[in-house]
Amino acid sequence: MKENREIRALARSQLHGRWLAAVGMFIIFGVILSVSSFIVIGPLVLGGPLLLGFYGYYIKMARGETAKLENLFDGFKMFGSSFLLYLVETIFICLWTLLFIIPGIVKCFSYSMAFFILRDNPEIGALEAITRSRKMMNGYKGKLFGLSLSFIGWWLLSILTLGIGLLWLGPYISASLANFYEDLKQNQPSVQQ
Repeated sequence: MKENREIRALARSQLHGRWLAAVGMFIIFGVILSVSSFIVIGPLVLGGPLLLGFYGYYIKMARGETAKLENLFDGFKMFGSSFLLYLVETIFICLWTLLFIIPGIVKCFSYSMAFFILRDNPEIGALEAITRSRKMMNGYKGKLFGLSLSFIGWWLLSILTLGIGLLWLGPYISASLANFYEDLKQNQPSVQQ
């Protein structure tokens, strides 16, 4: 597997010349989820399809394909399975968090590849995507935790800029996560089956 610094460098190179579109995607995603929160179940209903489209945008970028802003809405083509994945994942993480905070965090890392897996395998269901993510992340949760920690400086800088830096940090983290998935998938092809 690539080192985390290599994953971040790859994400930066893929974002080079595309920052405006990536920031636009991040803003549109955030605005839709924020506006939908005025309806009590809005984020629950829209969260899954939007996340599937959001991660799909970054997967396309990681694979060198043409990523467009309208890719954000691609998840609605798989509304049922993306909605169920979001709902089941949220329930599972909440239940694990009830035990203690740490098991909930561990499960967040375990399930972190589920939307990428569902996007690549539209024929599978929500539970299968979670199961494959769990298997794929077996032995790699610490590596993803390390990748997450490597953005602490950027988080602090974003706070100092009163949140404006988040507009660049969000796409940077998302592109890094997509590259982490791609690297992990290439190193574990049997898990995808």
